[in-house]
Amino acid sequence: MRVLIALGGNAMTSSDGTARPEDQIAAVNSAMNPVADLVAAGHQVILTHGNGPQVGNLLVKNELAAPVVPPVPLDWCGAQTQGTIGFIVVNALECALAARGVERGIVAVVTRTRVSADDPGLRTPTKPIGRFLPRDEAQPLIDHGQVWQDRGERGWRRVVASPEPVEILDATAVSTLMTAGFVVVANGGGGIPVVREADGSIRGVEAVIDKDLGAALLGRTVAVDVLVIATDVEAAVLDFGTPDARPVGRVDVATMRTYAAQGHFAGGSMGPKVEACCRFVEQGGQRAVITSLGGIARAVRGDVGTVVVAAP
Repeated sequence: MRVLIALGGNAMTSSDGTARPEDQIAAVNSAMNPVADLVAAGHQVILTHGNGPQVGNLLVKNELAAPVVPPVPLDWCGAQTQGTIGFIVVNALECALAARGVERGIVAVVTRTRVSADDPGLRTPTKPIGRFLPRDEAQPLIDHGQVWQDRGERGWRRVVASPEPVEILDATAVSTLMTAGFVVVANGGGGIPVVREADGSIRGVEAVIDKDLGAALLGRTVAVDVLVIATDVEAAVLDFGTPDARPVGRVDVATMRTYAAQGHFAGGSMGPKVEACCRFVEQGGQRAVITSLGGIARAVRGDVGTVVVAAP
C-alpha cells in the first residue's frame, strides 16, 4: 500500500514544545519508529511534515538581525526548514530501519508548491505568524516591506498570505523516487510557495501554505492510497471542550463536511486537517485518517482515529 504520513509539529519538538536542535533530533528519532515499522511491513511510504517551530526560530533571527541584514523571505525559510528537517528525518529513519534489519534508500526532496498569482490571500495577508513585538522593534521589519498589525495590548504581529496550494511542481521527481523504491520526505510545511510568471519562470512569494492541505494535494498527485495525519490527539472531536465532547470514528466524507459546516472544528487547528482529509477522499483516495503519532500503524489499516472514507 502506498501511504503518505503527514507529521505534525509534535513529531518535531519536545513534549513541552521547545525546538532546540537536540529536542528536534530526539523527537524525530522517536517519531520514526512507527514509520520504520510500516516500511518493514512492506508499505511504500512517503513523509511530509510541519515546520512551524522551525520557521518561528528563523523569524526570531530575522527580527533580531533586521537592523543589520535584510530579513530572509518566507519562501527561503520554507526551503531552509525543508532541508534541515529532511536531513534529520533521513538520519533517524535510516537508523530505525537498520535496527530492524531493513535496507531502504531514503531521500529528502526540497519541494515547491505553486499557488495562483491571483489568489486573494496574496493581496490581503491575514495569517498571523511569529511573535508579538513592540512597535519600535517591528518597525525595522515594516521598513523591509513586511506587513505588521497592531494587536492591542499584546503588541504588533506580522501577518502573511496563506494561499491555496494548486500544484506540486516537484511531484514527478517524488513519484520517480518512490517507484525506484525510495522512502521520500517531501513538501514539508505545505511546500515552498511559488507562482508562475507570464513568461513561465517561477518566483517565490512571501506566504505560508497550510501543511495539511499541501499533504492532501501531494497525496493525490503521487497517487497514494492512504493519508495519515499524525497529530497530538487520538481523533477529531465533536463539541470539543464541552461535556458532550465525543471523538469521531469512521465517517463518510459527506457527514464529515456536515460536521465541519456546523462549526465543530477550529479553523486554526483541526479544521485544516478535516478539510485535507475530505479533499483527499473526494479526489479518489481510499481513506484519510487523523490520529496520534503512536497510532500510525493501526491508522493505515483504518483501525484507529478519525477515518474518513467516501461512503458509509
